[in-house]
Amino acid sequence: MPRARTETAAPATPGKRAASVRPVTLSFDVGGTGVKAEALDAKGRPLDDRLRVPTPYPLPPTRLLEIFKQLADQAPRFDRVSVGFPGVVRAGIVISAPHFVRVGGEGTPLSRELEAAWDHFDLARGAQTALGQPVRVGNDAEVQGMAVIQGRGLEVVITLGTAFGSAVFNEGRLAVHLELAHHPCHNGKTYSEYVGEAARSRIGDTRWNRRVRRTIELVRALLFFDHLYVGGGNASHVKGDLDPDVSLVDNAAGVLGGIKLWEAERAG
Repeated sequence: MPRARTETAAPATPGKRAASVRPVTLSFDVGGTGVKAEALDAKGRPLDDRLRVPTPYPLPPTRLLEIFKQLADQAPRFDRVSVGFPGVVRAGIVISAPHFVRVGGEGTPLSRELEAAWDHFDLARGAQTALGQPVRVGNDAEVQGMAVIQGRGLEVVITLGTAFGSAVFNEGRLAVHLELAHHPCHNGKTYSEYVGEAARSRIGDTRWNRRVRRTIELVRALLFFDHLYVGGGNASHVKGDLDPDVSLVDNAAGVLGGIKLWEAERAG
């Protein structure tokens, strides 16, 4: 495999390369186009540049674990691992992996072999065996949300990227996961089909931005959120003013939320 590309952490992140406060968390953010990793100390300070490799396809679980090992070998010494994964995850076990059961990612043909490989794959245990440290795995939108929510009222996170992600928090605690990505959104299209990267590339940013605003209003009508956070790689393409209860967040939150994954409790 080629060596991972380094990415300079966001300027707003304090304490880069400061003396680490343990435990150090190696935080992975698995996306449809790239797998990122960053070592963070107990105060959330990055200890080195963020690492990234392009997401390869097809991607069975064994290959993802190889990528984790490749990135971990280039990272500072760590004590624990967190993984944000684009699918439904329960107790570290993958319930759905919509990107990775397809031969080339979103919008390409399904592979029965990949479906079987990912079905209830214990990603936490596999990663722990590969990396030699304890691992927690969560949905990627939930992990991103953990880094940005304020812990007040009903807060919702949506992520715009290859597909669409969502997470719901009540008074700072994870609520039941809603897999909105694959539900009908508009004219028979799912949320992922309506505002995913394929749609943005096809219709252009102006029309796509109108779709994003319609999507926000649909989520508002569905959940009556107190605040909505819009993240993901394509959040940078959202233009114009948003309502006061809607905020854009940096995609780096997908990595920075890794520490919070070790602290999170799901709402009962």
